[in-house]
Amino acid sequence: MTDLSTLWEVGLPLAGAGGGLGYAKVRAPRLYWSLVGLPVATTRFAVTYRSTMDVCGLTVQPSRLRAFMVRNLARRPDVQPVPPKIRRVRASSTGLRVTLRLPAGLEPADVMAASERLRHAWGVHSVHVTETKPGFVELRMTGYNVLRQVRMPRSIPAGPMTVPVALREDGTAFVRDYLKVPHALTLGANQSGKSMYQRNLIAGLARLRVALVGIDCKRGVEQQRYAPRLSGLAITPEEASGLLDALVEEMEDRFDLLSGHGAADVWELPFAVRPVPVVLLVDEVAELFLVATKKDEERRDRMVTQLIRLGQMARAAGMFLEVCGQRFGSDLGKGATALRAQLTGRVVHRVNDKQTAEMGLGDIAPDAVVAVTSIPPDLPGLAVAGDTSGGWSRIRTPALTASEVAAICVEHAHLTPDVPRLDPYRPVVPALAGPAANVRLVKPIPAT
Repeated sequence: MTDLSTLWEVGLPLAGAGGGLGYAKVRAPRLYWSLVGLPVATTRFAVTYRSTMDVCGLTVQPSRLRAFMVRNLARRPDVQPVPPKIRRVRASSTGLRVTLRLPAGLEPADVMAASERLRHAWGVHSVHVTETKPGFVELRMTGYNVLRQVRMPRSIPAGPMTVPVALREDGTAFVRDYLKVPHALTLGANQSGKSMYQRNLIAGLARLRVALVGIDCKRGVEQQRYAPRLSGLAITPEEASGLLDALVEEMEDRFDLLSGHGAADVWELPFAVRPVPVVLLVDEVAELFLVATKKDEERRDRMVTQLIRLGQMARAAGMFLEVCGQRFGSDLGKGATALRAQLTGRVVHRVNDKQTAEMGLGDIAPDAVVAVTSIPPDLPGLAVAGDTSGGWSRIRTPALTASEVAAICVEHAHLTPDVPRLDPYRPVVPALAGPAANVRLVKPIPAT
């Protein structure tokens, strides 16, 4: 009877602790990783590092000098292969970061090829390899699926035109840097999280000293609620045509300014005369390509031409494109492929067919097409981001409601710059109305 009582007294707390850890592993993975996963993974990494590197083929034979010193000075008959040298180990609430110095004979591609074997050897969720500088790589190990519950990291790169939009699967922030990637294309089916991505983008841009211009040919159902922070808005194809003409004229005016100061782009101009950056947000770009009658074709061709001109030349003038849609390719009509070629950044959410994934990423990162087609429908906001360097990664945007973004736009409405060329298209919100109020234009825009 005494043995049963002891077993009950000891076993019950242990069972409760085990159940609590199991609950934390599912419901609070960050807490579970900090309490249990991190100590276990750190110990396993330290104990098995050399043997793991050896069996994964990430060691090299020592140099003759090293072998001579081992045999003659250390008096050891056996000379061990040399693994990458550990330079730094940093722990975080999502995983481990290890900086390695590669020995002669190894390259970053060798470590990247072994990342899956390293993941299983150390029992972590994923291992991502990034080259930091010649001869050095960083192993970014995550202890759990950070994209299941998105929490943006505290340390985010800052810059005059940088916006943190999503979380990468290695635990770092996916930052939209317009100075590095001026134009981008975002694709995704309905309910895939494409609008969520655009909301996070607008929320970040609203806090910067930029002019936001929107084209939403769905009568403004998405973008009109952000009117307090918009310098221009078009809600019909007719208005979009006039707005694009105004943007091209603004671009040409800026080129005249650059020429007068002998500058290559707006960032070389003195701050006093530097024009404010302009970001054009196009929602459902297919609406600009589709025509119902023969007479609409001329307007369509003009809009596409103006978009291509902006994509080709607007970067130097401090003007950037964000193009969104469900599908985008040659099937939209003349000029679609030429425009896509100017959109360096690519973000593709869940799509309805493989052809759409190939439209977005097939020409820059063919390996990412398979990753796009495997996105599950129960994870809205999950996407694959790539660029013309051939690299790609999975990302997921944090949840953000339209009303929250509208409140941010109202809060930062004082940052809305005045761009004279866009005055006819600047939306006006009644002073006493809320951010979701209907928007009217300053004056009717004549059809082109």
